[in-house]
Amino acid sequence: MKKHFILHCQAEVPLRLYFDVLAEEFSNDVDWSAIHLYWGDERCVAPDNEESNYRMTVEHLFRRLIYQKKNIHRIKGENDPKFEAKRYGDLLETELPKGLGLPQFDLVLLGMGDDGHTASIFPHEINLWISPDNCEVAIHPESGQRRVSITGRIINNAKTVVFLVTGDSKSEKVRIIIEREEGYLKYPASHVSPKQKI
Repeated sequence: MKKHFILHCQAEVPLRLYFDVLAEEFSNDVDWSAIHLYWGDERCVAPDNEESNYRMTVEHLFRRLIYQKKNIHRIKGENDPKFEAKRYGDLLETELPKGLGLPQFDLVLLGMGDDGHTASIFPHEINLWISPDNCEVAIHPESGQRRVSITGRIINNAKTVVFLVTGDSKSEKVRIIIEREEGYLKYPASHVSPKQKI
């Protein structure tokens, strides 16, 4: 049975290490041919650019596995951002099984930034979380870099959502979100709440 996983592949050390462990410890224990991998977001750069989430995944995971290219569904950061958001949103509609009438992943792996963002939904554009579209074009608040990101309706429709968050700089935001302290809703990561109960 095919499984559909989404990777929030921020080019951060913890995720690179996570992929290294997957490749080293589970390369022979997992039927990788049955797993389809997608991206939660991508910077609008070429796939060989050092900022590309796809490039990081190739270097730390795919190069070390026997993996079928047809199972890799990347966001094409080299495309026009608006075109790519539409293309990738349509791809999710056609490739994924449906749950509650929406494309549904088996597993979504997310990270969280120091500012409480997840995927590429940042606090200053939190309205993108509730977009009626599967994907949107987001803008990094400091660099102005455009990114293609899945939206909250896709994240919250997954069967399972897992966060991988490390670092002292994020501990305060994690506490605020988990404890639902005042102002927690301004952080996009606080809106992760999968609808499916399995």
